[in-house]
Amino acid sequence: MSRPRTHAEYLARLVPPSVAALPRRSLLAGAAGAGALLGTGLLAGCGGSDSGGSGGKTVSLGSNQSDPKPKDVIAKVMDGFQTSSGLQVAINTVDHNTFQENINNYLQGKPDDVFTWFAGYRMRFFAARGLAGDLTDVWGKLSGMSDAFKKASTGDDGKQYFVPSSYYPWAVFYRKSVWQQNGYQVPTTLDELTSLAGEMKKDGLNPIAFADKDGWPAMGTFDILNLRINGYQFHVDLMAGKESWTSDKVKKVFDTWRGLLPLHQPDSLGRTWQEAAQSLQQKKSGMYLLGLFVAQQFGDDEQDDLDFFTFPEIDPAIGAKALDAPIDGYMMARRPKSEENAKKLLEYLGSKAAADITVQNDPSTLVANTQADTSGYTALQRKAAELVGSATEIAQFLDRDTRPDFASTVIIPALQQFIKEPNDIDGLTSSIENQKKSIFTD
Repeated sequence: MSRPRTHAEYLARLVPPSVAALPRRSLLAGAAGAGALLGTGLLAGCGGSDSGGSGGKTVSLGSNQSDPKPKDVIAKVMDGFQTSSGLQVAINTVDHNTFQENINNYLQGKPDDVFTWFAGYRMRFFAARGLAGDLTDVWGKLSGMSDAFKKASTGDDGKQYFVPSSYYPWAVFYRKSVWQQNGYQVPTTLDELTSLAGEMKKDGLNPIAFADKDGWPAMGTFDILNLRINGYQFHVDLMAGKESWTSDKVKKVFDTWRGLLPLHQPDSLGRTWQEAAQSLQQKKSGMYLLGLFVAQQFGDDEQDDLDFFTFPEIDPAIGAKALDAPIDGYMMARRPKSEENAKKLLEYLGSKAAADITVQNDPSTLVANTQADTSGYTALQRKAAELVGSATEIAQFLDRDTRPDFASTVIIPALQQFIKEPNDIDGLTSSIENQKKSIFTD
């Protein structure tokens, strides 16, 4: 499954203190707004999960896949399940942004039996709070899942709470025809990237497409710069609150980014990722750092013209082998109408059959099941799979590798402030560190 429309408003802004064990000062004001949205039925769910009955022959699925392509793929996968199982699936599709904003209240109310979610910290966050069902027995029936995927699906208590379906790497995408026309070469160092961007500017292109209206895309830039400058271990320790944001290492990341900002598409805070991707598709931008889901914005006849390279090396001692490759999948409500039927659906979602349907219908993602028939992968998908396979370390993406409340209430506004005013790095990092201490010590 690809990364959908917006990922901007993060789950923890509406986490009630009783659930998140966080004081009110750590959360964004707006819980009342969540209740209002829930009251309209936008994310009320149709699971009725407090009932404990048999649930009949219908399983409800809460889906955040609201963009046309992933929404269509979900529907086809569910058709496959219905045909094979004799059960019905009621899909409750909600705009991704709304889903994210209200996920906490949703899970505490009457959520759908099964719902789309992510691996990493954000999965463990809900599992640790008893808001998700144990899927350990489902994992006992799955085949074609690697140990790495099982680890990514495991909570702090050693049980599995997640079934992965797909994943996708972040890289720098470009149109081969534009590069061939202008004689551009893939850069392998930051100096080469900067020089290339200068050439693109002279040729009338936006060197690097960029958008951060939704709050999350800039996280990808921070991630890759931190991975390239300071390495994987420092990055994950920083995300875990174990390193200081006022350190010279973090300041170097922002200073490097500041030097690259003039090469980025201007006015990014008013632009969605789709609009930035369309500037690449329309040959107005030369390259774009994003996930494989960028392919959604290209027509079927343009897929072969899309290519990528991994973000180049900055420090030779660290190299360029680490990357973001987020994992998407499914979880189960803590009390589904019928746990038996919900687990049948989850077993299917982790199967070769479901993965085969995804491969046949979505060129913008990679499937988790290793038994899937990937002969239908495009050249871009095959290259993406090779990139992930060659990575020495894989991060899940900033908002999945850290506390959700820290990502939403601190990092989003901080990065957007940096984009607007990149010269006060000391003030920026001090503010992040002070807020981090408040959140991570609660």
